[in-house]
Amino acid sequence: MSDIPEDIREMSFEAALAELEQIVGKLESGDVDLEKSIDMYARGAQLKQHCEAKLKAAEARVEKLVIGPDGAPRGSEPFGDGDS
Repeated sequence: MSDIPEDIREMSFEAALAELEQIVGKLESGDVDLEKSIDMYARGAQLKQHCEAKLKAAEARVEKLVIGPDGAPRGSEPFGDGDS
């Protein structure tokens, strides 16, 4: 995720999604000039990539739940090296 700016990499999923929603709203309004629209679109793409990575990491962590013989979760196993 090295092409993602540091300020986005440090965002929580919720913060990134909120900013992405604001960008989409502004772009949909059509009240933004072309150059600013291009910049906003690029940032939106980076935010989307960040959100997708966060979701993928969360999904992988959920899948790591250890299921006992009775089908009930018994705990969890560490996932990866903590680079989420």
